[in-house]
Amino acid sequence: MNPTTPKPTTPPPPPHPSTLFPDLKQCKTIQHLKQVHAKMIKTGLIHDPLASAELLRFAALSPPPHRDLAYARRLFCHTDQPNCFSYNTLIRALSENDESDPIEAMVLFTQMGISESVEPNRFTFPSVLKACARAGRVKEGKQVHGLVVKYGLECDGFVVCNLVRMYVVCQELECARVLFNGKRWELGNNVVMQNVMIDGYVGIGDFQAARQLFDSMPERSVVSWNSMISGYAQNGLCKEAIELFRYMQMAEEHPNYVTLVSVLPAISRLGTLELGKWVHLYAEKNKIGIDGVLGSALIDMYSKCGNIEKALHVFDRLPQRNVITWNATISGLAMHGQAKDALDHFWRMERLGVKPTDVTYIAVLSACSHAGLVHEGRLIFDHMVRVVGLEPRIEHYGCMVDLLGRAGLLEEAEKLILEMPMKLDDVILKALLGACKKHGNFQIGKRIARLLMEMVPHDSGAYVALSNMYASLANWEGVSEVRMRMKEMDIRKDPGCSWIELHGTIHEFFAEDESYRKSEEIRSMLEEMSRQLSLLGYEPDALQVFLKMDDEGKEGASYYHSEKIAVAFGLISTSPQTPLHVVKNLRICNDCHSSIKLISKVYNRKIVVRDRKRFHHFENGACSCMDFW
Repeated sequence: MNPTTPKPTTPPPPPHPSTLFPDLKQCKTIQHLKQVHAKMIKTGLIHDPLASAELLRFAALSPPPHRDLAYARRLFCHTDQPNCFSYNTLIRALSENDESDPIEAMVLFTQMGISESVEPNRFTFPSVLKACARAGRVKEGKQVHGLVVKYGLECDGFVVCNLVRMYVVCQELECARVLFNGKRWELGNNVVMQNVMIDGYVGIGDFQAARQLFDSMPERSVVSWNSMISGYAQNGLCKEAIELFRYMQMAEEHPNYVTLVSVLPAISRLGTLELGKWVHLYAEKNKIGIDGVLGSALIDMYSKCGNIEKALHVFDRLPQRNVITWNATISGLAMHGQAKDALDHFWRMERLGVKPTDVTYIAVLSACSHAGLVHEGRLIFDHMVRVVGLEPRIEHYGCMVDLLGRAGLLEEAEKLILEMPMKLDDVILKALLGACKKHGNFQIGKRIARLLMEMVPHDSGAYVALSNMYASLANWEGVSEVRMRMKEMDIRKDPGCSWIELHGTIHEFFAEDESYRKSEEIRSMLEEMSRQLSLLGYEPDALQVFLKMDDEGKEGASYYHSEKIAVAFGLISTSPQTPLHVVKNLRICNDCHSSIKLISKVYNRKIVVRDRKRFHHFENGACSCMDFW
């Protein structure tokens, strides 16, 4: 080429359509758009396909509150020979908007090909597939899949990802898997498609397949981590969720808002307070806004990890509060036995005009139950029905039965159960059975236990409660009969399990299990604890033991309960006066409750135990529940 010959220049990119219509570009509201539309009609510009398409785009796809789908539909109907862009715009709007029927998007797509003979492109199919997924119409989705192949788009990553997502949402996971495996090598490391498959596996509970795919990913996005963490947490696999969250930190992947909201329920469940504090600090340090959702998750976490003061601090600092944050706070106060404060928050919420939900009433009735506030509980229940007009759910009746049962009003509680307008469930029967056991009412207890055995014949709870009631009466023949029935039906008692978090590690203990680390030191500590309690004149509550055995055997069985093992481990693993936080999967027994009260005094420790029902704050020989639990 001659050096003097000028080099060919690359033509500049065409201007964005919006720049061609300055009036449209300056639109800020739907009212302004209507004025521009009127001007276009007056000047004849409305007949320009590009101008009418841009007008439609603003009406259909603007963020709320400027979006007006009804107006967009009318614009589309008055468009002369709408082109593919116009079809794609309205189909996308109809497929993505929760207030529209996705079937409408599918009908418009059909009209596009049949009535108008406008050929779809790579931007058409993702929106149509989203509509099929939202409507759960897999048959139509498969027909769209056929059209994708017909138009040669089966290797387009954007289209294939939406095909896989459609099959996953419609629970056709085998179709999704075949498509995914067939295309993953052609499309390379398509992180979006892999995330969709992980969601699919998590959705059907196949965590092994989800984790295998996750671990095989050469690159992961924060969405990949969030899918696995939230999947674990929502399915009760809390240890796995927390382990993966820690692995995420080691991989130097930065958690985002969704990560924190996903992992906090797992932290709450296991009571890992130190990790929960780290999450809170991370959110503040990285300026992640603590709104109603994240705020309520933090309140719930602090409440369930035993720090109700910090939960209230988070609540008080929220820039805006909604009914969810109020519910989390009232529920936390109830769990900690602070019934007066729970009631104060409830009435304060009402005064501020925040309308309580059925969850609010479950929380406040639970608070009354834990404190024995029978009169207040009846008033709240009546307020819910007569003033607010909410239909009581079985959970509300359950709270009332628990309230009456704990207060010893067993006949009234049984009458309430029999007169309920809905079918009984096992939870409400277990609440009354527990009250019968506590108050020694064998007659009602036996009736409730029989009902429970018929309803859930393989649940150990009724059998264990009935056996313990027989044991309390020294009726060993009755104990033997219940145990024989359990053996015949292969029903096993739920093992007591407790865990304690120390230095960021969760240590789990089972009743009478000596396989744990430091077992010799723990056994020595348990023996020392027993000696110290004996010096104070304490005698173990032999009636807590499930089997008839001699007094020495009963004593041994009681001090090997899981919460005592966890406390012993905490005492030998921490410096003096360090508070201990223990979580237990079952309700704490009378003997452990009485023992830990004295242990807190002997060793000058604050010991917080969260059982299946509530928190017990032990300090200086007393418990926050005032022995009403």
